[in-house]
Amino acid sequence: MTLTASPAPAEQLPPPATGPVGRWPGLPAWQRTVVVVVGALAVMSLVRVISGANGLTSQGTIGAALRLAVPIGMAGLGGIFAERVGIVNIGLEGMMVLGTWFGAYGAYEFGPWWGLLLGVAGGALGGLLHAIATVTFNVDHIISGVAINIVGPGLARFLSVIAYDAESGGSATQSPRRSGEIADITVPGISSGLKSLEDRHWFFVSDVAGVVRGLTTSVSLATIAAAVILVAASFLLWRTRFGLRLRAIGENPYSAESLGVPVLRIKYGGVVLSGMCAGFGGAFLSIVLASIYREGQTGGKGFIGLATMIFGNWRPGGLAAGALLFGYSDGLQLRASSAVPALFLLAAILCALVAAVDVARKRFVAASIVSAAGAMFLIGYLTVDELADSLSYLTPYVVTLVVLATSSQRLRPPAAEGQPYRRGEAH
Repeated sequence: MTLTASPAPAEQLPPPATGPVGRWPGLPAWQRTVVVVVGALAVMSLVRVISGANGLTSQGTIGAALRLAVPIGMAGLGGIFAERVGIVNIGLEGMMVLGTWFGAYGAYEFGPWWGLLLGVAGGALGGLLHAIATVTFNVDHIISGVAINIVGPGLARFLSVIAYDAESGGSATQSPRRSGEIADITVPGISSGLKSLEDRHWFFVSDVAGVVRGLTTSVSLATIAAAVILVAASFLLWRTRFGLRLRAIGENPYSAESLGVPVLRIKYGGVVLSGMCAGFGGAFLSIVLASIYREGQTGGKGFIGLATMIFGNWRPGGLAAGALLFGYSDGLQLRASSAVPALFLLAAILCALVAAVDVARKRFVAASIVSAAGAMFLIGYLTVDELADSLSYLTPYVVTLVVLATSSQRLRPPAAEGQPYRRGEAH
């Protein structure tokens, strides 16, 4: 007799696998990005029309945002490289300080492009010190990062005394002015052709013209180099064997070790790359955004870079969006401080949109909290006509706190981040 298995009843069969529910999750990533960008620009245009703050989307504000986003984005990229191999790097600020000093020194002695290279080398030095402490000697990552943040400014002051005290225009706290400039480019026809359209202040159309002009007018070659580095980093992390190994180590170094991956060597590489990116951001500060090195020049941008990395969920694409956001808030208070109160209205509208989404998803507690915040922003817009300069200066830091507070629910850091690793001691 031959026994055959009878098929399971239909009600016992597992339900068929289904794809993403709804149209939005099913759209390709680039289409969702376009929708978000167009929607954000439409909201900003609405705020501009209501408030009369034409500086919100002007060519000057967008251009300043692009320049100011570079050091923040490069610091955040440095954080990605370090934390993707499991090393917490809060020493980005100190590495940026080394980048500012070595970059300014190289620009003063040899020219601006050599200054950028020396700034990268200075940041790499800080990354190497952090790697020796955390990878080789298993020093607590936070303690090592704090030490780098202390050593960086101290070493810069020591080197300034040696190199600049006898130089004209130099001192223990600043360098002489560099010689030479890094060229910038303007796309022919676009900047001049769209100026009249921007000046008409039409809804959405003039805002698009202002944004395009800001992205195509007097763009430094160093800014373009930073964009190329960001794209190359994304390719390296997600399309190469080295990137796969680097990310695998950040998730489980012992599993990677069992597959023959040289964990210690790649950890060193990731942390040194982290310092190089931070050094580039620091050199950009002292060469492109300024013509000299000044003590305290970084102004906490290394820490804002860390916040940008977290906002971007440890991915270069999200990092770029976060850097532009923080650069925009910084550029707005520099180029159009009178438009800063309009950000209250923008925040109120965004809170209303988020609350509507929460209600649709039946998250009523979250919707209530967001609605209360939106009401506070609306009251602020209706009652505040002008912010003092000292308060406008705080704009990027307030934006940093708000973004971190609202994005914390969707974050997924590398699983082995901050955990000690000793070769051959799997547990």
